[in-house]
Amino acid sequence: MDIHQLGAGNVTAEAVAAAHAKDLATQGKYDVNFINYWVDEQTGTVMCLSEAKDEQAVINTHKEAHGLIPNEVRPVKQGK
Repeated sequence: MDIHQLGAGNVTAEAVAAAHAKDLATQGKYDVNFINYWVDEQTGTVMCLSEAKDEQAVINTHKEAHGLIPNEVRPVKQGK
């Protein structure tokens, strides 16, 4: 899961949807699979769930797709 802190008032759901589409178009180059994303327009926070071999692959995909580098990337596991 990667987290983007873009600041209050700097995020719209529409803009994030467009950025996500760019991620999907680029993900194959870095062997990443973006699964879902969440947006908090009020705080300017975006969280992206993906499967990737490592943190750098996620960063590289975002960087090439739209330039919005995550503030952090955290490994997560699905609950049972």
